[in-house]
Amino acid sequence: MTSEKRASCGLEWRVVITGGASEELVPESGLIRRAWLGILGLILGLKLKVWKFLERTWKVGVDDPRRVIHCLKVGISLTLVTLFYYLRPLYDGVGGTAMWAVMTVVVIFEYTVGATLYKGLNRGMATLLAGCLAVGVHSLASRSGDTAEPIVLGISVFLIASAATFSRFMPTVKTCFDYGAMIFILTFSLVAISGYRVDKLIDMAHQRLSTIAIGGSMCFLVSMLVFPVWAGDDLHLFVTRNMKKLANSLDGCVAEYFNDSQSDTDEEEPCQKSQGYKCVLNSKAAEESLANFARWEPAHGRFGFRYPWKQYLKIGSAMRYCACCVEALNASINSEIKAPEFMKKYLSSACLRLSYNSSNVLRELAESTKNMRKSSSIDVLIEEMNSAIEDVQNALKSLPHQVIQPPPPPQIEAAEKEKLQFIPTRSLPLIDVMPLATIVSLLIEIASRIEGIVDEVDELAGLVDFKPAMDEKPKQNQPTIKTHSEEQGQQEDIKALQKV
Repeated sequence: MTSEKRASCGLEWRVVITGGASEELVPESGLIRRAWLGILGLILGLKLKVWKFLERTWKVGVDDPRRVIHCLKVGISLTLVTLFYYLRPLYDGVGGTAMWAVMTVVVIFEYTVGATLYKGLNRGMATLLAGCLAVGVHSLASRSGDTAEPIVLGISVFLIASAATFSRFMPTVKTCFDYGAMIFILTFSLVAISGYRVDKLIDMAHQRLSTIAIGGSMCFLVSMLVFPVWAGDDLHLFVTRNMKKLANSLDGCVAEYFNDSQSDTDEEEPCQKSQGYKCVLNSKAAEESLANFARWEPAHGRFGFRYPWKQYLKIGSAMRYCACCVEALNASINSEIKAPEFMKKYLSSACLRLSYNSSNVLRELAESTKNMRKSSSIDVLIEEMNSAIEDVQNALKSLPHQVIQPPPPPQIEAAEKEKLQFIPTRSLPLIDVMPLATIVSLLIEIASRIEGIVDEVDELAGLVDFKPAMDEKPKQNQPTIKTHSEEQGQQEDIKALQKV
């Protein structure tokens, strides 16, 4: 029976060793099978990684199709400049320096039109200025004799490169011409040094300058004519989106603290909306970069010449000033020291109304800025916000100073009750009031800082002449607050507590 079972499972191999002993050999099929399974696992793992990479790549393109268009624009520009290598008449015109046109396209072609113009014009001006200066220095050095020529060239490179590098620390140069200063140092050094060994220096400089001009012109044309991406438009939308994020984060934080189940904030992404203020706090670098690039762009769309892009930086600064308070509000809400529930219920209506009105002002400012049209309801919304501030202040002043203590547990005997000397009421200590007072104070401070944003937007509207306000009625929807009967009942309960 045993031999039959072994035969049914497969062949058995034995080797007879000297002395009559035998040893069973393991078949190689098991090792081969494990090897194939390992290879199959590697293939499946690689396939999974490639699939995830393709999914991420697809998501990047779907989120912003302009990125795909930008890649195609770069490919078009490079293809056009390579014609100077492929076509003999064009190659004879520029010679072997046609590769400089390809390098120029790779270096200066950026995502937005403003960034492309910034780098292209900086590169062109710096190359022209450095080339002319290097030719002049070379002419002066060549007249100094063979012995003094390298000394003059070395001293000139040292002085000019040091001065140009120092200029990059100046705020104005660093903001607008930092890339040009770097190209100036590079070009001057290359031309001045190569002139010591090259006889036809002027011809070489002319060819390089012409090919750089060809590459830069190609970038400018493709960037501005083929689905242009304007830095000014991006800055305009970036600021308005940050206003909405700030409004959503304010609503989310206050609703989270007061457990406003009837709040009209979306339930799908409450945490993400309440953390939107972080985007505003981290927006300074992006705003300054976009504003710098926007100043290099020509008039386009609703943005004319000498458009006040710096005013957007002031609006962004005012929003970050407000976002700091929202961050402090979020920290206070998540603090371990909690206010009594009856105090939260007492102030919830007024605080939610103030939060609602403040966020409404921000949303109205965002729509007004986005459409570049004066708002017909902003004054009414500001009045409602100021009225809500007064209500919150009055509610905070009228907080009850005493609260009923819970009765003693029934397990305590009568004799022990007399020893405890139970007092039916107790005064609220400062530590009970402080958490809620801090939150109320921050809400009032946020409202006052929103008025600073209103002032900056009004200044922008005056500088660029926003369109007149449309005859629209102010929004009639009100925040979800307690009815009059509920508020009256709450006031009666508080008065009863105070009498006790």
